[in-house]
Amino acid sequence: MKPKKLKKKIEQLEKRLREGSERLAGLKRKLQQAETAKALKAARKSAARATANRPTPSAAKKPKKKLNLSPERRAQLSASMKARWAAKRAAATSTTNSTDQNSAQESSSQPPENRPDGV
Repeated sequence: MKPKKLKKKIEQLEKRLREGSERLAGLKRKLQQAETAKALKAARKSAARATANRPTPSAAKKPKKKLNLSPERRAQLSASMKARWAAKRAAATSTTNSTDQNSAQESSSQPPENRPDGV
């Protein structure tokens, strides 16, 4: 082979190697960028999942809705609630009093067992 041809082939080979290394460096750069983008996306997703699982303060406790009542209706509701509570209290005390009375009557109706005459 002639030296001129050899030089040309060597230059082409060097050019190909240089371009190959540049290409390789470019591909490595792209791979690195893709990996960082994937990691960022995964971090963003996990953060979004964490915030979705955590109940927000507004969702956890809803604010009470204010009733727009007239003073007459408010008084009427108040009276009915007080009557209901009084009835509940009366029912509770009557059941406790009736059980106390029943137990007292049962003990007095039974004759004592330790009496000698048996009456």
